[in-house]
Amino acid sequence: MKIVVTGGAGFIGSHVADAYVKAGHRVLVIDNLSSGSRSNVPAKAKFYNADIRDEVAINRIFLKERPEVVNHHAALISVTESVKKPEETFATNVTGTLNVLLAFARHGRGKRKFLFSSTGGAIYGNPKKLPADESTPPHPLSPYALSKYIDEQMTAYYCDAYRIPYLIFRYANVYGPHQRAQGGAGIFPTFIRKMRRGAIPVIFGDGKKTRDYVYVGDVARANLLGLRRGAREIINIASGRETSDYEIFKSLVRATGFRKQPRYTPQRKGEVKRIAMNFAKAKRLIGWTPKTPLKEGVQKTVNAF
Repeated sequence: MKIVVTGGAGFIGSHVADAYVKAGHRVLVIDNLSSGSRSNVPAKAKFYNADIRDEVAINRIFLKERPEVVNHHAALISVTESVKKPEETFATNVTGTLNVLLAFARHGRGKRKFLFSSTGGAIYGNPKKLPADESTPPHPLSPYALSKYIDEQMTAYYCDAYRIPYLIFRYANVYGPHQRAQGGAGIFPTFIRKMRRGAIPVIFGDGKKTRDYVYVGDVARANLLGLRRGAREIINIASGRETSDYEIFKSLVRATGFRKQPRYTPQRKGEVKRIAMNFAKAKRLIGWTPKTPLKEGVQKTVNAF
């Protein structure tokens, strides 16, 4: 299949693009390189340096290439930056997504599927019951989370209107190689770089704030499975367990040999306090389960840095 991967030079998108190339698909990457790197793009993928906010450029690419599948990962992903810059967040995450959806509807060939990367780590807010499943009511606490919730509804609306099968993935906190620290997002690259320099990592809050961490290789595999299975669905991609900031710190201490203690500072506005997500629906609908234990994923991530 001919597949467009937006954000394919970025962290998660580049792993998805690589998985598609290795599976024998023709891959086109669209990325403005604002946070991604050209070196992340698979050698066999065709690259377009373009911004999804540019409606003319996106339509021109889709008209030329006529993709069969779109995998939409391009986005501004920082919760804290979204609080500071809501206009930029909505311009990229909402208007940009709309541009991609409409370009595919107008110029896609066959229009086999639209896969959208959303967030479960942020969209559920602070649910009363953990792990959260897909029936948990969304409660966005930041412009980033709200933009993704709007995107989900927009994806369902336009894909239904144009009869395009779609699949929405709500990711937990994804980690692994290629990840960069962006506006405070990304505890792994932030901590690893500081530990390598002998600097003191900073934990926002008391260290008890939890996230559900899922390895990027497992996420890429979900995107492969999603090409042929699951339609008109929202699916959590997660590990199903809570891991605290301090636990991540300790796991990186063991992997790097770092010997100092972290510094604590007040928790940031818009951040979720606790989250873990149920992945039973992903197992049932597309045959996906997480396969990389946290200890193994941490070591792979540290080795990559």
